Amino acid sequence: MSSELTRRVIVGVIAAPIAVAIVLYGDAPLAALLAVVAALAAWELFRLARATGLTPFDDIGIVIAGLIPLLVHSRYLGLYDPDGRLGPVSLAALCMLLLVALAIWLRGVGGKPLGAIACTAFGAVYTGGMLSYAYSIRYHEYAFAPAPVVIGGHTYNLPSGGLLLLLPLLLTWASDIGAYAVGRTMGRHKLIPSVSPGKTVEGAIGGLIAGMLLAWIYAHWVLAPITHLTFRAAPIGVLFFGALGSIAAQVGDLAESLLKREAGVKDSSHLIPGHGGVLDRIDSLLFVLPISYVALGWLLIWAP
Repeated sequence: MSSELTRRVIVGVIAAPIAVAIVLYGDAPLAALLAVVAALAAWELFRLARATGLTPFDDIGIVIAGLIPLLVHSRYLGLYDPDGRLGPVSLAALCMLLLVALAIWLRGVGGKPLGAIACTAFGAVYTGGMLSYAYSIRYHEYAFAPAPVVIGGHTYNLPSGGLLLLLPLLLTWASDIGAYAVGRTMGRHKLIPSVSPGKTVEGAIGGLIAGMLLAWIYAHWVLAPITHLTFRAAPIGVLFFGALGSIAAQVGDLAESLLKREAGVKDSSHLIPGHGGVLDRIDSLLFVLPISYVALGWLLIWAP
């Protein structure tokens, strides 16, 4: 086993159980994890942007990206009322005005102000905004009852919201594995070689099938019997959710490949040994999480 693969396996073995535990626990640890990951991903995204000639307001963008999940957390704590006088749209407008004001004083005409403003706003929303949907899924209005799980004769009450959030996470993982396995063994036709030379049509189909299969298995064996949650028009609803999630995962992967090719780099950074950067690990989730949140609003139902 190569040293690169060894580091990859070690990081995965350590990080995966910690991430699952935080997802199940939720609350402040989940918000803190999302904030840290969002800030690091924003930092990497701004590095890519600078490699293309853009000059974002890195520090401001990183702070905003990290604050968005914390703001969502404060809403669930009742500390922030989005229906009050200062709603999300107003907050977004104030942030935009702040960026424009900074461009006046710090960049001027010769500092490419339009690119700086647009890139900073995009980077913060693309990372912190999209990741925040994980918190909203974790506290979905239907996922309120404890989920009893029997292990070794003992019953443990797990949070339904945590098990619900694991669905898009596992779906993303299954789609990536399916696309990789089928692409490596059966891939013949390139998908979009100008963006990602290694991806194939066969791999994309394999990822789609893997995502749909994972969604059906998880919904049938975990959500329905344990959390009492299911999908409308079964099994069509859950298969549609799996297909939608897999497509979102693959588009998210292609989106980051597009950004990295423009920047002329292989990885977004080297923060994670054997895995590249944070953005390399969450690129699919940035698409899957908001798509899943919307789809669950359409399809998820309570099944007592």
